[in-house]
Amino acid sequence: MAFVVEHECPQCGGPVELEETHRLLKCPYCDVASLLVSDDCFRYVLPRAVSDREMIYAPYIRFKGTAYICSDRAIEHRIVDITRCAAPVGGLPLSLGFRPQAMKMKFITPEQGKVFLKRTMTVEDALDAVGSFTSAVMARTFYHRAYIGETVSIIYLPLYREGDRFCDGVTNEPLVSKTGIGEFLAVKIDETPRWSTAFLAAICPNCGWDLQGERDSVVFTCPNCFRAWNALKETLREVPFKIVHGRGNKTVYLPFWNISARSEAGLVIRSYADFIKVTNQPKVVQPQWEEREMSFWTPAFKIRPNIFLQLSKQMTVSQERFDMTDDVPSSYLYPVTLPLSEACQGLKLIFADSIMNRKTLFPLLPEVSFSAGKSSLVYLPFADTGQEIIQEHKLVSIYKKTLEFGRYL
Repeated sequence: MAFVVEHECPQCGGPVELEETHRLLKCPYCDVASLLVSDDCFRYVLPRAVSDREMIYAPYIRFKGTAYICSDRAIEHRIVDITRCAAPVGGLPLSLGFRPQAMKMKFITPEQGKVFLKRTMTVEDALDAVGSFTSAVMARTFYHRAYIGETVSIIYLPLYREGDRFCDGVTNEPLVSKTGIGEFLAVKIDETPRWSTAFLAAICPNCGWDLQGERDSVVFTCPNCFRAWNALKETLREVPFKIVHGRGNKTVYLPFWNISARSEAGLVIRSYADFIKVTNQPKVVQPQWEEREMSFWTPAFKIRPNIFLQLSKQMTVSQERFDMTDDVPSSYLYPVTLPLSEACQGLKLIFADSIMNRKTLFPLLPEVSFSAGKSSLVYLPFADTGQEIIQEHKLVSIYKKTLEFGRYL
């Protein structure tokens, strides 16, 4: 479940509400669109109940995403949504529970407080904790673990001093004794936090036209010069993209990442022929496949885990040769909500799902390592039939309700 963030328009100062996954801020007052960017992850603060106290801010790591595990039986998946205290102070809650979802938070900057507890748990530590949890409930023996569609953020819990104790700044409940936290504060204060949240104008760097996209988009297109851009560390970078035109009038274009990759360790895969042989697909290897570069296809949008795997496997195994063009159609382009970095984390997972003889090859997965090469964004045509949409070349169908649910993952 996503949480709500209150913020002010960087142009006119008007109040705007955003959801956790939103990256496009469009002000309802001045109509100016801005893109949200951060140096690593976004940071928020829970609303405090008192305003006349000096606050101490305790960090919590929030993880939301899908965990996949390749076990000795099958590929299992689980949607995970947790928060974990990132500062080892006795007495602080281990988790924030449902408070981030129930309360409206705000972005936090170093200037908003004098005392921030140092975050000693890294994002990698939090993922290890998630991995231990998912491994325990999903599979005790596994050969590969991946996180796709993940959202990682830092949420700060305000604390204040009341007599000889420190209290929760949200509920006013006593938490930590003055002695217990005093010793910790002596050595664990982050005195020079340098993180920040910035806003970029949603304007095409090439022609100056307004970029198009939806609030949860991670890639934005220019309808004037037909280029695509994503916001990365306070700058806009161009994303190569192609269009496969549809045949009908009711066509929806869904984005997919096409990523060239190879494995030189464990199981060697340098070409499409290698992939077919190693995964033991029921196909006769053609001579020209030996020279064809291996590429993986993944949805560039968030969707249910089982459908993500199904689409990725079908597209990757078939390696359909589409007739691509640069001409942008007037039909609806579905938003890109899964960034390229997330898609690359799924390469080994797609390979594992394509393996026919899992009993023999799954134990070799820990040694397999894919290195990604060239990548591009490809919009494929899906015919709208009412309740579902059907890919015109592969006849793959997706229910519209499934797409809607994916926007909330």
